[in-house]
Parts: sequence; structure tokens; C-alpha cells
Amino acid sequence: MQYPNEVLSEKFRKFAPKYAIMEMLNWEDIKQKFNTDKRFKLYTYIGGGILALLVLYLGYRQLIWAPADEKANDGWWTALNYVEKDSTDQAIKVLVPFVKKYDGHVGGEIGQYLLGTQYMKKGQFQQALNQLEDVSVSDTYMSVMTVGLQGDCLSELKKYEEAASTYAEAADMLDNEFTTPMYLFKAGLHAELAKNFEDASAHFTRIRDDYPDYGNQKTIDKYIARVSTVKGK
Repeated sequence: MQYPNEVLSEKFRKFAPKYAIMEMLNWEDIKQKFNTDKRFKLYTYIGGGILALLVLYLGYRQLIWAPADEKANDGWWTALNYVEKDSTDQAIKVLVPFVKKYDGHVGGEIGQYLLGTQYMKKGQFQQALNQLEDVSVSDTYMSVMTVGLQGDCLSELKKYEEAASTYAEAADMLDNEFTTPMYLFKAGLHAELAKNFEDASAHFTRIRDDYPDYGNQKTIDKYIARVSTVKGK
């Protein structure tokens, strides 16, 4: 089953402005919006998954689907339409039996990834984590985003030390100018929350040294100075 490029591009384009705005804000802005804007908090954690949805399509185009995977692909595509419409309960209703039926197939793994994001939307972070931890795909970019979302779930569960190490794992999976510094930044913030200031300083310093554009956007020197001050006490 093939889908025209322009159809997929239009679907993902609709999500892009929300995520772009989120990335332009610094951490202080994000914390303030967490307290006042529930939808913004949702987009912060699901936002990384939006990139992965695009990656799903790119991965789909590169794969040779077996007959069972063709059927599995149809299923997650149906669910994705519900996701786009914010019909979270309906998406979950479609995905739960679909994932069970096609577990182990590429489409089933993509469906399980989507199911995890929908549980996150409902605030069911342990359920989401259970699904995301079971996703197994060969596509490197999707794997990175899956691990990153696991970190988001752990953060919501207030397991900050585990979240920090999970974000660090995501950062190191594939070196690039987008996901690596993004997850290093999250790793640093959560290491700081876990009072592991040595690791926090190391993550922030790596951003400054290796990803200066991202570091400048986040005014990373401020975070380095903050954890260094605490570390030195």
C-alpha cells in the first residue's frame, strides 16, 4: 500500500508549528508553561515523537514489506489518522488488538510505538513506558525517539535518575545536530534533579563544546554555571 509523498508531508506539516515553537523556548519558559498550559506539556513530551512519525514514513518507504506487514501497515495508518484528529481513545481502541495481532512485524512495532504515545497523552505514563520498552525496530532514528520517549515517561513518573540515564542513552545512539544535543540537555536537567551534578555538568559542557548552535539557543553556559556552583559546595 503506497501513500503519495504530498499526503504524508501535509499530515506532518500540521504538527510542525507546535513543535517548532516549543523548541524556541528556553527551559524557564517551558517550566512556566508546564504549570499553566496542559496542552503545552503534552506537546513537549509528544513533540519528539512527531519527528519519529515522519521517520516512520521514511522507514516505510525504505522497507520491503512482507504480506503480513502490508496488513500491519494498513492498521497503523488507520490509527495514525485518529492520532492526527486527537481521537486518543479511538486510536487506543484500534491499536491494542492490532499490536497484539502483529507483534514482531514491522507494522506491529510501529503500532506499539503509536500506542505508547497515546497512553502518554492520557497521562498513563507507566502504561506508555511498558509499550515503548517493548518496541523493537531496525530504523535507527525511530529507535532513538522511542528511547527518548521512555525518558519522558520516567520523568513524569519522577524517576529522575533513570530518566537522565535513558536520555543519555538516546543522545549517544546516533550522533547528529538535533536529537543528540536535545537529549543531552534533557539528561543534564534530570541529572540535576537527581542531584548528580557531576553528570549534569558533563552533559551541559558537551553541548557547549560539541553542539554550539544548540548551546547558544539554550544559553547553556547558564546551566553549566548553575550546576558548577552547587557541585563546588
